[in-house]
Amino acid sequence: MRLSCAAYWRMLCRALAAQGWALVRERPHEAGGAGGDSRLPGGPWPRDWSLLWTAALRRTGEAAESLAALDAAARARRTNRGPYDDAPLAPELLGALARHAPAGGPAITVRHLTGHHERGSFAEMLARHGGIDFSHPAAWRETHSYIRWTPAAVRAHGDGFPVAQLFGPMSARQRLAKRIALAPPVMKVLCRFGYDRSLAGGLAAEVRRTPAVVLMHFADESPGLADAFRGGARIADYWLHAASAGLALHPLSVLMQHDAPRRTLQAQLGLSGRLFFISRVGRPRTAFPPAPRSPGAADHRTV
Repeated sequence: MRLSCAAYWRMLCRALAAQGWALVRERPHEAGGAGGDSRLPGGPWPRDWSLLWTAALRRTGEAAESLAALDAAARARRTNRGPYDDAPLAPELLGALARHAPAGGPAITVRHLTGHHERGSFAEMLARHGGIDFSHPAAWRETHSYIRWTPAAVRAHGDGFPVAQLFGPMSARQRLAKRIALAPPVMKVLCRFGYDRSLAGGLAAEVRRTPAVVLMHFADESPGLADAFRGGARIADYWLHAASAGLALHPLSVLMQHDAPRRTLQAQLGLSGRLFFISRVGRPRTAFPPAPRSPGAADHRTV
């Protein structure tokens, strides 16, 4: 969640910089840490809110980049879970993506898996461990609660995963079959017969056909809040740059959200520190709809 907040913050800062606002200073607020008290003073916000990050900006009037180009990249930036072209990506493009990083901050390494053998090894790991989220009842109930099965549900909630975004276009019969199979009580039974392994195997097969997998890791094994915010900024910049180049991403979070497979993967690939981002990268063969977003007025408070 901190990485997601940080990615949003990076995009907001770039949008402000494109309109002549310069970032003067930033400060993390880590509860119980050296960053200071994370509690908010009284004001027009919920009592249980806490500070993550504060910043000061100054109006300069000089645009740091094109706002129109940034807006186009942000609109093109979306998760695409469909198949990608298997043609190799140009080394120059991958090199530019790896170098495109915000100045300062902690040491972050970007690595691309492009060789057949290393992508195959990663896919094998995914096939072995990628079913964890499906076979863990509590984890799957939480994920399932965000699947939106109808356009009306998408409009009503303003968040989550439209079913077409997860599985692409489907007939009414296919949608009903998916809805039954993925219901938590049914999933619990199906996993006893290996359905979770089947789903993980399908995802691993897509990885084998994907031209590149990107991994990002901190040099520090125990990153703090400031590290997380720099990492989120790195994700945002990478994704925007990739979108501008016509590439799509499909994050594969399961292997880093569970410590055992994450440590195994890091040892297998020789990655030090802490892995914090994994994604397929490629040119999508099909377009996926953007994720739903609730109205901005519902998520922002003006003080």
